[in-house]
Amino acid sequence: MVQRVRYIIFLRDVFYLSVSSFGGPQAHIAHFQQLLVGQRNYLTENELLELHALCQVLPGPSSTQTLTAIGYKLGGPNLAYLTLLIWLLPSVVIMTAAGMLIASFGDKSISLSFTRFIQPMAVAIIAYSAYGMAQKTLVAPRSFFIMVGAAGICFFFPTPFVFPAVLIAAGCITAFNYKVFPKEEKKKFDIQWSNFFLWAGVLIAAALLGAYTKALPIRLFENFYRNGSLIFGGGQVLTPLLYTEFVQYAPKQYLTHEEFLSGIGFVQALPGPVFSYSAYIGALSMREFGPGGEILGALMSVAGIFLPGTFLIFFMFHIWQSLKKFRPIRASLDGIHAASTGLVVAAAILLFTPLVRGQAAPSVALNTGTVLVTLALLSFTRVPAWALILGGLAAGFIFF
Repeated sequence: MVQRVRYIIFLRDVFYLSVSSFGGPQAHIAHFQQLLVGQRNYLTENELLELHALCQVLPGPSSTQTLTAIGYKLGGPNLAYLTLLIWLLPSVVIMTAAGMLIASFGDKSISLSFTRFIQPMAVAIIAYSAYGMAQKTLVAPRSFFIMVGAAGICFFFPTPFVFPAVLIAAGCITAFNYKVFPKEEKKKFDIQWSNFFLWAGVLIAAALLGAYTKALPIRLFENFYRNGSLIFGGGQVLTPLLYTEFVQYAPKQYLTHEEFLSGIGFVQALPGPVFSYSAYIGALSMREFGPGGEILGALMSVAGIFLPGTFLIFFMFHIWQSLKKFRPIRASLDGIHAASTGLVVAAAILLFTPLVRGQAAPSVALNTGTVLVTLALLSFTRVPAWALILGGLAAGFIFF
């Protein structure tokens, strides 16, 4: 029997998870199962898996949404928001500080050569994530072709508007294959639209306000809110969008390639959500406004990336049991997940290309070798990604 929850103890457990859950979304679920199910008995294992399944079919950070949904199940919206805040706090604070530190290095013309190993290692981690995703999502030849097509389109047309279109198109393609799924008895359900209108209203208001005021903090919020509303598959899928929008996209280009890859490396060494990388980007995007502006940029970016998934969880929580019985809904997920894998493949290629194009032969050899060694360690040993990143950072300081 699931026990009655004392909120203060639950939030203390959430904080413990926020400083101990390494390894990304899939590993996070194992941590949740061990503590929240096995030790605390806040919910059953089946309930945890059901909540995680719901979060996987929604855009946004799946493990963060799962933990937020647990808070919502146990104590409603108030506990859910507190759960989200405590879960984010450690990694967001660290990534904000990292962004401010890198910005100060740029102001003082300090070289980022100490991150020379972290950058190709980050590419390897993304490539390894793509491989892991492909093993789970390529369920049919159609899925393979969708993945390849999505990767090609996103590589050759890297604009912020292409990525969501690719995901939607892929979902529509496989939705027509709904007949392979068995029919299930449908139940009537009442839709409470308030949280949906909240999600959509904030999206529209942020876009209009950003266009009218041209204020960078509002535009950061809108950029991240839009991305957080459209991305399926976790933090690695977010990478190509952020790289395109904040590094390659000419009107912005707030970060250099070197800064972007360094941030990816840093966040891999931290517990908690990979989406906290948004704080790093937000801080660097506002570097010209000083420390206060950097902190504001980080906060606006974090709010933008995490709020849409939270609003959608509140909206979907009560209707998921009925909605998942519609076969086209289930069928569309195959295409969305395959395309998400393609986006991660494209990200690995996009990020690796500047490490070898136009570089001297020794740099090409060093970067390529670091990628291959990191891939080998991830594939054939149990050394976690965070340990590899810390080792790479130490090596960078030694050979700086």
